[in-house]
Amino acid sequence: MSPRVVAAIARRVLTQLRRDRRTLAMLFLLPTLLITLLWWMYSNDGAVFDRVGPALLAIFPFTIMFLVTSVTTLRERSSGTLERLLAMPMGKLDFLLGYAVAFAIVAVAQSVLAVGISVGLLDLEVAGPVWLLTVVAVVDAVLGTALGLLVSAFARTEFQAVQFMPALVIPQILLCGLFVSRDALPEVLGALSDALPLSYAVDAMTHLGVATTTAEVWADLAVVGGFVLAGLALGAATLRRRTA
Repeated sequence: MSPRVVAAIARRVLTQLRRDRRTLAMLFLLPTLLITLLWWMYSNDGAVFDRVGPALLAIFPFTIMFLVTSVTTLRERSSGTLERLLAMPMGKLDFLLGYAVAFAIVAVAQSVLAVGISVGLLDLEVAGPVWLLTVVAVVDAVLGTALGLLVSAFARTEFQAVQFMPALVIPQILLCGLFVSRDALPEVLGALSDALPLSYAVDAMTHLGVATTTAEVWADLAVVGGFVLAGLALGAATLRRRTA
């Protein structure tokens, strides 16, 4: 792995994103618009918004980054750009880390905006520190990036990349504890929930919403970080140079 090559790939991706205004709008504005819609829905019952808001600050960035990253990376491969890049002195891990760094920078701006508006303008009440809420949101977005990079190795078209969303993202949303407490899930589903990274991301956000202690939050973040590293490693091992 070469830090210089990773930085060059990250700069390239950020330059492309800067020129794609629609994608930028989706990355920066959509999480905020969705959380604002949720606030509006529960404007007559702020307690519900305070209960589910932190969890959705984990889910929205994760989902959006998964979708954008998987489609963008697949486009690089199907267009032949990835094959030309890998013909240079650069490894697959350099390519994936460059993408991860670029989207992590985007995730920071995305999360600061979403958390800032949620807490500052929409009066989302959280017991834990707001800065840690932002850190969790960033890590969750990076998790979506890592999984998006992973699934892009298996898809042949952009449509197939989108099809991975109901297979990998929606089950995690259903089992993360947002709709039913994880402790109340049937035994098999509870065990499955324990194996899914979004469950720990939502646990961290939910804990920050109701408690001031942070030890459990850091433990959950460590698990999510492990899934990020595993996703990048598997992505590097399975990434193909071009779509057959």
